[in-house]
Amino acid sequence: MYADTIVLAGHIETLSEDAAGTAANAVAVTDGRITAVGTASDLEPLRGPGTIVHTFEGATVLPGLIDVHAHPVWGSIEIGRGVDLSGAATLDQVFTLLADAADRQPDDVWITGFDLDVNVFDGEPAGAVFAERFPGRPISLMTRDAHALVVSPRVIELIGLTGRETFTDASSVAVGPDGRPTGFVVELQAMDLVFDHYPDVPVATAAGYVLHELDGLASSGLTGLHALDFTDPSEAVYRHIEEHGELPLRIRCSPLVPADSAPEVWQEIADLQDRRGRLWHVEGAKFMLDGTADNGTAWFDRPDIHGENREPLWRDLDAYRAAMRFFTDRGIPTATHAIGDQAVRFALDVIEEVGPAGGAPHRIEHIESIPDDLLGRFAELDVVASLQPVHGTRHTRADATDNWSRRIGPDRVAHGWRTRDLLDHGAVVALGSDWPIGPGDPRTGLADCQLRRPVEEPETAPVQPGQAISAREAYLGMTAAAAYAGGASDELGKIAPGRLADLTVFATNPLDLAPDAQPDNAVLATVVGGAVRLHTNSAEGNL
Repeated sequence: MYADTIVLAGHIETLSEDAAGTAANAVAVTDGRITAVGTASDLEPLRGPGTIVHTFEGATVLPGLIDVHAHPVWGSIEIGRGVDLSGAATLDQVFTLLADAADRQPDDVWITGFDLDVNVFDGEPAGAVFAERFPGRPISLMTRDAHALVVSPRVIELIGLTGRETFTDASSVAVGPDGRPTGFVVELQAMDLVFDHYPDVPVATAAGYVLHELDGLASSGLTGLHALDFTDPSEAVYRHIEEHGELPLRIRCSPLVPADSAPEVWQEIADLQDRRGRLWHVEGAKFMLDGTADNGTAWFDRPDIHGENREPLWRDLDAYRAAMRFFTDRGIPTATHAIGDQAVRFALDVIEEVGPAGGAPHRIEHIESIPDDLLGRFAELDVVASLQPVHGTRHTRADATDNWSRRIGPDRVAHGWRTRDLLDHGAVVALGSDWPIGPGDPRTGLADCQLRRPVEEPETAPVQPGQAISAREAYLGMTAAAAYAGGASDELGKIAPGRLADLTVFATNPLDLAPDAQPDNAVLATVVGGAVRLHTNSAEGNL
């Protein structure tokens, strides 16, 4: 049988142990799957009159890169309608960006923003600072960790926030000494009170935002991502895109199980399993056992300097345990957001109790600071360590002057983002970005993993440099380890016959590049299910 497509390059980096050391430079694809890997001459008999040959002179083909932790729908919508505050290091710079947005909108139109650095505030974040500069304007800014909002007094007025609101999780509406809301709204249930008042975004508009961002992620080398959410309007957006075209990458969606929710809610999430389109599907369940250290809502074994970071989001831990068993008994793998050491410990304990789910391993997300005694338990229990080291390189500082470091103290800072230690203890370490909270370009994140600092800032001191990993280990974290985390080890993550033809074509072999050169390594093409998508600066020529 002739191949549908043959991809020729300078080198095929299979990341398959069976093919280690081979001089492969060609991949044949039929019906969306790899049918042969070898030299161009080896594959010549598979080239028929209808075979499309893509030639990338001197390039390297790797298994397609998979980001195991992203939020493509709400992230794209926030970016599409909001103000990007990522470059604002001071409150004055925040004001400048907001003023530009305000000048283009009527006075009563909401201004939303994202990637707000809480370090711009002198002390606890508060929205009163917006009243003088933007009187009467509803302003809602999402913090960099996406676990809090800072809202203007007008928003407090519109919603009727009192500070006396109660929630089933650890959410809160902060109040000042006078007992009135300060405008700092913490964690998801409290944030939902604000989100419910945001102007509606039509599905077609939202789909346009999402497709635009996904195209950008694909052009940076991604062929897949794990969406750690699936809520309105996710399904409508994905279906709209596929009705009018095609997604540029695969998306595996895991709906969130709300903290302290009831079994009927769990059943609704179980009923979503295997809902799918051509390139997206629902699989797994996401839990948030704690919040974030920056907001004081992570769960550590002892409080931080403010007496916070000492409680789980799930007030009823027996309910978390029961929910984990509910999904595990139904063969549904789980991913638990656990940032603090006590949250990680408890999640591991519960996973040991409930056992494996079957099709895919259980995962723990973030794992920002853990003690030595937890390192070996990931391999022992076959739990994937799903890390986003870019949070460490970009949200903290080596001199510990950032909010995260000041809050939790030097001993726990020293145990932050232990990528090297987890690998050395045999854990499967799958890497993601938490996009849009972290940079979505995998080349940037994978370089940061090797450098332990922002790749574009050579003068910046590395954060916990002993946790650096090699280029091969980093790329395995977004290929073979990512495939394992998604229960797709037999389908993705390596280049071998029988697997899905998801490939990333780099101008230069990233495994041979210095970390600082990674972000400029051009992505010539991505291949998803055998469909070749050429990207800017591609030197490819069809023969």
